[in-house]
Amino acid sequence: MKKLVFSLALLTLVFTSCTSSDNETVTTTPTATGDITGDVTTSKTYTKGTYKLIGAVRIKSGATLTFEAGSVITADVTDGSDVLLVENGGKLNISGTAAEPVVFTEKSKTAGSWGGIIMFGDAPIVSGKTSDGTPITTATSEDGTNIVYGGTNASHNGGSLKYVRVEYAGKKILDGNSEMNGFSFYSVGSGTVLENLVAYKGADDGFEFYGGTVSAKNLISYGNTDDSFDWQDGWQGQANTNWYAYQTGAGNYGMEIESKSVNNSFGPKVSNITLRRAAGTVTESGNPTEIDAFQFKKEGNGEYSNVVISGYTNTVTSGTTTTNAVAVRIQDANTNTNQVLSGKIKMLNVKISDNTPLSGAGASTFTVAFPSANYTTSTSATGAALTPGTWAIVDGVNLLGNL
Repeated sequence: MKKLVFSLALLTLVFTSCTSSDNETVTTTPTATGDITGDVTTSKTYTKGTYKLIGAVRIKSGATLTFEAGSVITADVTDGSDVLLVENGGKLNISGTAAEPVVFTEKSKTAGSWGGIIMFGDAPIVSGKTSDGTPITTATSEDGTNIVYGGTNASHNGGSLKYVRVEYAGKKILDGNSEMNGFSFYSVGSGTVLENLVAYKGADDGFEFYGGTVSAKNLISYGNTDDSFDWQDGWQGQANTNWYAYQTGAGNYGMEIESKSVNNSFGPKVSNITLRRAAGTVTESGNPTEIDAFQFKKEGNGEYSNVVISGYTNTVTSGTTTTNAVAVRIQDANTNTNQVLSGKIKMLNVKISDNTPLSGAGASTFTVAFPSANYTTSTSATGAALTPGTWAIVDGVNLLGNL
């Protein structure tokens, strides 16, 4: 007698409707729901569904948290300081697609309502110098968690984030001075994958890198009230491309670039950049002169190519002093001497789409003069090139509409 063997892994249940045609097949896909809270100490996968993020969720060392495409995770400002945090040694894997991104949002849709996604690693940083000039290679996080970051593991792997959108983050916590961004990367290493990420209408920076070696591709920073892109601590990602910022309502620098006053030559490389500021956009309260597309300070450097800039035409008057926005501002004399004049800042194939001045100084005590080969303009620069899809649409608004 033949034995019938059923494999649960291959078994498919098909439900047919009771109509005049018995060959019509009706399939249903259950949508998971639930709460995400507390420490993640063992690996867990959340299937496609709608979930609530409650409180500070920490992925501990040795654990991996995975979200499937199409999932929506909602925080709620009324239940405390919600945040998703990956500790060094933990991993976050998010496998969204252009059609089915994974979305982290907040119930009230109010900027600054939660802490966004924060990842820690042990890649190298430079956070300052001792009194004898020795570089300091560790620091304490500024997000209120007081986690020490910095290390020697350049290839640190914190997981993979693909097609992820973070909305309404940038929460100010504790004493009101500690801040979180849309995405915060502390000492994150080059083994981590960051691709097709959106930071939408947060109350601080869209993306901030605190040292590390990770690179990021296909980023959208839209409507964030501080800087669109920000980094410090000697971040040195080398394979960054297709970054798009659209500032509307309120916003400070398109890019704020610094290296904690440590003269260095390992700055990042970013290609294909579009920075746009909508008409009528003002700076964040308390930061009246943070009006430029690029700002370099405290020995920040790097190479930036195929850049399109428009809308940075603000003028700020304080007493008898008037400050005009520029495409590239060098904020201090040391950065001018050690980074501009020595060729460690390169702005290549830059297209200004309006009357934004090319470059300027942060003070009247020095003159900014790039070596001719390190600041080149081009009328054919194209900026960022991004794939359209649901990942870049919020409440019916196409975020790429002004690209």
